[in-house]
Amino acid sequence: MAQVLDPPKTAGPVTDPVTPAQRVARRKALLNWIAVHALGVAAALFFVLPFVFLVLTSLMSDQQALTRDLWPHPFEWANYQRVFDTPGFLTWWRNTLLYAGLGTVLTVVSSLPVAYALAKFRFRGRHLSLMLVISMMMLPPQVVVIPMYLFWAKQLDLSGTLWPLIIPMAFGDAFSIFLLRQFLLTIPDEYLDAAKVDGCGELRALLRVVVPMARPGIAAVALFQFFYAWNDYFGPQIYASENPGAWTLSYGLESFKGAHHTDWNLTMAATVLVMAPVIVVFFFAQKAFVEGVTLTGVKG
Repeated sequence: MAQVLDPPKTAGPVTDPVTPAQRVARRKALLNWIAVHALGVAAALFFVLPFVFLVLTSLMSDQQALTRDLWPHPFEWANYQRVFDTPGFLTWWRNTLLYAGLGTVLTVVSSLPVAYALAKFRFRGRHLSLMLVISMMMLPPQVVVIPMYLFWAKQLDLSGTLWPLIIPMAFGDAFSIFLLRQFLLTIPDEYLDAAKVDGCGELRALLRVVVPMARPGIAAVALFQFFYAWNDYFGPQIYASENPGAWTLSYGLESFKGAHHTDWNLTMAATVLVMAPVIVVFFFAQKAFVEGVTLTGVKG
């Protein structure tokens, strides 16, 4: 007998693999996450929303920036070009890069050997030296601003430049020394002993052993110093205010705001351009920054 073949089965409708119970479980998990992280989300919105408002205002037209509108229409990207075309703005950028970049390099190079000596050397007066470093951290800069200004302006005739702010960084920074010293304490002495057995001196051991292992701490110190120099307003105001060619972005932004006090869109665009490099640097270096700051408190 001939075998009767079953007709081919047609594909039925595709059913959702997620069951109602799973949807309820996911919804509960989402609500639990929101409840646990509500404070963090609120804090994030508290810091992010002003920046969003800043960016949106910078993209508005001159007339719209004076209204209550929150969304630009159309987007005026030319505002940023108008800011760059402002006389002196690129000079402020160059001066800030010189101040922040060179100052950061000098601070790291000069502070690392001091921190290494305080962390790994055993000598009489070591604790006293550390106390002096900590006391310098507590000394407000306003206390010494008058004698320092008289020295740099009257004795060395360097007023109107940024060199009175850059040169002292070649002699170390108290906060950077303390932070690096705390990080270097976490490096076991056995590594240094092994390097010395292989014939390394103190300088070579510092460069070949300590520096590669201390990269997170060095990155944290470099970021702290870079952010400080980039945002510094007090120093350029004291030493460079008389020479517009030596202004930095933080000080020049005040002059820009005074010249465009009704052009809020241009003021916001200039502010975004001042903030953008710091945000980008921190975004790419945040892992090393957080690791370096965290490990500095492991051992006292």
